[in-house]
Amino acid sequence: MQLLSNIAGTSIEGDADVMVHGITADSRAVKAGSLFVALSGVKQDGTKYIPDAVRAGAVAVLAASDAVLPVGLTVPVVRVGDMRAAVSAIAAAFYAGQPEFCFAITGTDGKTSTADFVRQLAQLSGLDAASIGTLGLRSVHAALNDAFPANNTSPEPILLHTTLHDLVGAGVRVCAIETSSHGLDQKRADGVKFAAGAFTNLTRDHLDYHHTVEAYFAAKARLFSDVLGTGALAIINRDDAHFGALKTICDARGITVLSFGSHEKADYRVIGVTPHANGLDAELQLRGKPYTLSVPLYGAFQLSNMLTAMGLLSVAGLGEAALVKLLPKLRGVSGRLEKIAEHNNAPIFIDYAHTPAALENILRTLRPHTAKKLHVVFGCGGDRDAGKRPEMGAAASQFADVVIVTDDNPRSENPATIRAAIMAKAPHAQEIPDRDTAIRTAIQNLAAGDVLVIAGKGHETTQIIGNQAHPFSDADHIRKAVAA
Repeated sequence: MQLLSNIAGTSIEGDADVMVHGITADSRAVKAGSLFVALSGVKQDGTKYIPDAVRAGAVAVLAASDAVLPVGLTVPVVRVGDMRAAVSAIAAAFYAGQPEFCFAITGTDGKTSTADFVRQLAQLSGLDAASIGTLGLRSVHAALNDAFPANNTSPEPILLHTTLHDLVGAGVRVCAIETSSHGLDQKRADGVKFAAGAFTNLTRDHLDYHHTVEAYFAAKARLFSDVLGTGALAIINRDDAHFGALKTICDARGITVLSFGSHEKADYRVIGVTPHANGLDAELQLRGKPYTLSVPLYGAFQLSNMLTAMGLLSVAGLGEAALVKLLPKLRGVSGRLEKIAEHNNAPIFIDYAHTPAALENILRTLRPHTAKKLHVVFGCGGDRDAGKRPEMGAAASQFADVVIVTDDNPRSENPATIRAAIMAKAPHAQEIPDRDTAIRTAIQNLAAGDVLVIAGKGHETTQIIGNQAHPFSDADHIRKAVAA
């Protein structure tokens, strides 16, 4: 009860003097001595599974204060007014181990690359490190990586804290965690003692969940207003329109702010970028000191991700001069502007861009590498923000020379309806429903000096049609088409 004293509406029904040996929100995973968390979500109502959990050995139940529970329960029930906050607090206390330096990364774009760059740079510096997010768990500990289910960008609290506990046991000192707007809104990471947090940017996305851009930003801002503790460090994009609001929040809470970007007052500043066939040459100014470097990565935005990672790692005592020497050793993240093959001396990339701003950014990024025509193949996911579909069509039409609109993950929606919404603002695009055919057609059209990007799915290895996930990897289909 002391653990939940700050959560309104907390009460106990029954004798709570029981020994708990584990926590789970999945009745199928209950073992003798478990605390069963009866969470209610969009698709499932956890209270319906309480009898199953008790029969399987649960010795206590955590439920919402207003939940209607089965009659005749023989185990104590802890009721709370805020289930999400309670689960995070309990999971953090029960699985108490956390790596010495935990970093949170939020923003619309760049979370995955930034988290992976933190992991790579820490490992190159001699620190055992991990990253958690869209790509699952990545570390040198293969058994832990393989056991981690990559279901959400931000894992649920019980999974998150058991993972952090296991990472500490394996010797991990640094862990970079992607914190999505969904995860922040649902308080999944509230129990983590973050040494620092980063904000990459904010553009339109996930309005199917948040409904308004203002609510979307408020969810992101929770990292700084509620999750980071006093004395933590914040790394914020100085070029983003929300910098001022976030800095005000941080200043009021005693959180130190470092900034990155091209802004003249940024602490980690990009002075100039020169794209070339093998990557980028860059001029940087880091806390007033000039540096030049060449990196084997495409896209000036990758420099922002690198600078963010460097700012976070400063908390772990890694200085800018030492980290700059390691930047040329970085490797791009799977599915993020990843070069897969060439056809007729034209490079072919895949990228996860699935928002208007991200698609525009990728096309703008590839334009300096394009001697002739820039080609793009993309679609939009079903059961997601429908308002971005015409905006993505407009972005493709404006910034690419050749556009093919195809299916992404239509889910339960009619794929033709999704494509029509995109085509409304891309009247000169070619519409090819089958994604494999679209990819093959685009590759066949390439000439020397052209560049092709297949956007939207990136690292994904399935295509969701209806409620079925069918095997589909953009990278594999590209390789097969090139080899044909």
